Amino acid sequence: MSACAPARRCSARWRRKASRKPLALPRVPFWFLRHGETDYNAAGLSQGALDISLNATGRAQAAAAGPMLAGQGITTIICSPMQRTRETADIVNDFLNLPVSYEAGLREVVFGGMEGKPLYPWFSEWLEGRYTPEGAETFFEVLARVEDAMERVLSGRQGPLLIVAHGGIFRALRDLMRLPKQGLTPNAVPMFCVPEDDGWQVRLPEQDA
Repeated sequence: MSACAPARRCSARWRRKASRKPLALPRVPFWFLRHGETDYNAAGLSQGALDISLNATGRAQAAAAGPMLAGQGITTIICSPMQRTRETADIVNDFLNLPVSYEAGLREVVFGGMEGKPLYPWFSEWLEGRYTPEGAETFFEVLARVEDAMERVLSGRQGPLLIVAHGGIFRALRDLMRLPKQGLTPNAVPMFCVPEDDGWQVRLPEQDA
């Protein structure tokens, strides 16, 4: 993988790939939970493939999410294999007591040369396909692998499952649901993603009480 420069060439490549087939999610409802806070999150730094653990705030956030997810009919937990997501799933599962599977396709985006550096101003350009850091995945590559992963984990499932993953992954999911992908995903806030006749909706637990 290489950096996309100049920006015009990167954008054209993204459009060519995107035109090959429409990407979308299976129309199966699921819960999504981003991992709890890490020190990198608190400092506004890109983590990507760096395997960072939760901080004390993140562990408390995960513990607060557990009771919100209990009683929601969740049948299994599908988790990114990275440390921060595994820790989050373990804490939440103290309240759910469910089987946990790990899906490599839901690991965080590889941000290459920008890992460990501030997210802005380059991140918005990456989301729109106008810039890709050296050694990083393009946004389209992330979309394709997340679509493949969700097809695997959602197919044939009975009852909603819980996806424990990352902010970059939820950006891709929002795009696949035809929802705006801009805006930070909060740490350890459960979100119910449900297909409706007029498109996907993302709801908080209290909205489904």
